[in-house]
Amino acid sequence: MARRWVDVSRTRTSLIVNGDTSPNPESFGSRLGRDRNTGSIRTNKLVKIGLPIFVLMLLSAVTLGWLGVKAASIKAELESATALIPVLKEEIRASDADAAKVTAAKLREHTSAARVAADDPIWMLSIGLPILGPNLGAVSEMARSADDVAGLGISPLVNVYGSLDWDTLMPNGSGTDLRPLTTAAPTVASAAHTVRASSERLQDIDATMLLPQVADPLRQAVQQLNEASGALASAADVATVAPGMLGAESAKSYLLMIQNNAEARASGGIPGALAVLTLDNGRLSLGSQSSATGLGSVSPPISVDAEQQHIYSTRLGKYMQDVNLTPDFPTAAATAQAIWEKKTGQKVDGVLSIDPIVLSYILQSTGPIAITGDELDVAKAAGLPVKLDGNNVVPTLLSDVYKKIEAPELQDAYFAGVAREVFSVLSGAHGEAQGLISGLVRGTEEGRVLIWSSHESEQSVIANYPLGGAISGPSVSPAQFAVYFNDGTGAKMDYYVKRTVQLIKKCPVDGYEQTVVRVTSTNTAPLDAATSLPSYVTGAGMFGVPPGTVQTNIVSYGPAQANVESVTIEGQKTPFAPHRHASRPVGTIAQQLAPGETKTVDFTFGKIVQHNEPRLIVTPTVQAVKDVILTTENAGCPEAE
Repeated sequence: MARRWVDVSRTRTSLIVNGDTSPNPESFGSRLGRDRNTGSIRTNKLVKIGLPIFVLMLLSAVTLGWLGVKAASIKAELESATALIPVLKEEIRASDADAAKVTAAKLREHTSAARVAADDPIWMLSIGLPILGPNLGAVSEMARSADDVAGLGISPLVNVYGSLDWDTLMPNGSGTDLRPLTTAAPTVASAAHTVRASSERLQDIDATMLLPQVADPLRQAVQQLNEASGALASAADVATVAPGMLGAESAKSYLLMIQNNAEARASGGIPGALAVLTLDNGRLSLGSQSSATGLGSVSPPISVDAEQQHIYSTRLGKYMQDVNLTPDFPTAAATAQAIWEKKTGQKVDGVLSIDPIVLSYILQSTGPIAITGDELDVAKAAGLPVKLDGNNVVPTLLSDVYKKIEAPELQDAYFAGVAREVFSVLSGAHGEAQGLISGLVRGTEEGRVLIWSSHESEQSVIANYPLGGAISGPSVSPAQFAVYFNDGTGAKMDYYVKRTVQLIKKCPVDGYEQTVVRVTSTNTAPLDAATSLPSYVTGAGMFGVPPGTVQTNIVSYGPAQANVESVTIEGQKTPFAPHRHASRPVGTIAQQLAPGETKTVDFTFGKIVQHNEPRLIVTPTVQAVKDVILTTENAGCPEAE
């Protein structure tokens, strides 16, 4: 009772404080009842408001925890899949098709698990949330793309790869069944489409809205897919056009030009040895052989477009040895085809060009070749090797032949014999296919393997790639610079010239980019070259160049729409010939180097509107291309005031 009285007293006191002094018990009780009702109402309101908030907070915590678990799962699965890519590449490189299939299946398991986690209903609903949603959406797209690439790209490709026997697909003397390659073409094209579509999907994601933990993997994925897309597109094109070019439907013949780097031409060297290769359902045979000098001059000259004729003279269409004064191989090849037909009456389906450095790559795979027939007697009499391998073929063909064989006709005979033996080895299917392919790929990357087809359906595909040798079109980077060398000595002195070429990005002028192309050349011939080297090598002053001295016409190309503004030799401005070729600026200058002399030429290009990363192309010489092209240098620019 006391406790109740105290409570009532407190209540009554409260009522007095609030102005209620009525002693009426009924009134008091009524008021007390009302207060209790009010408290109950307030409690109910708190329950109605607070409970949903509590439940919402609880659900949010559970959802975030669930999303965290799913995110960790997706991350782990994609990382596991990524770790298998190098393994798969190595297995393919080792031609282990069975192991590659197992690895591809494991990779697909990981990407499928990542996709399932990303398709979780709670995850999908959360994509609509602000801030967090775009990141979840990006992760979902990466998971789906990875699974598409694994399921629709990698797995079918590995299966196709396992069905191809590369050793039997290589051209040889007995022919090969090209149907597996033809059958593979749709699968490769489909895989290329899948990877390209996945890449485009990821590129459409706005990475600026994403957290670094999501944005960085996204950028890496886009880069990797772009690289894979390009490689697969190339593979699809090869699978599409290669069977026809290898004679799957009808026999095809090609004029083979072996460019001699000892006498420089823009695309490599003078077309010394010539031969006709015939491919009939993969069966390789070597037909007519000749030399450029043996064909003589053409009158009237083959018509060449006026722009190139203005830069490189009418010699382009007059002499086979000068068709590649122009660096544009489609022009050079079409002209060579026309000259060959005019001189021999034989029409060919295309032109294939290689140089002795590529022959060295081939011999590294096939092993040495032995010189036979009449050429063996010539080699023995001159003290030349009777066996050529990947190490001695270059110095033998580009230097020793000229030192030790005086008669040009015997030199040509020796070259013809070497070419015959090399292709006899190839037609006999000697050497590992993978090694041969690697050598040809290496030569292609260095610009030493060039192809042109007279058939538009084939040439339209070739034109997309550097092995087409075009100076304009889809294979040319928007910010491409190039340096080409044409011999002006009329001899074989380029064997002794060592060069480096470097791009130097200068400060912009009037808002336009400015780049210097620096060419440094050294004549490494012996100081007594005028007397110690044969006259056939030095030229004996026939074209006004002192024996032992090298004269080179250096031609530099800049990006389309730019200007070649000046040329300096050893820092001193010098006159030069400015031209235009396919909207690209061209600067040419003649340079002489005495034995032991070094000179540096700078071509300055301005008004450059392209802001792409510049790319540099050079004439493939005796040197390794990696030793010629130096790393691009960025000249320091003063800060704007």
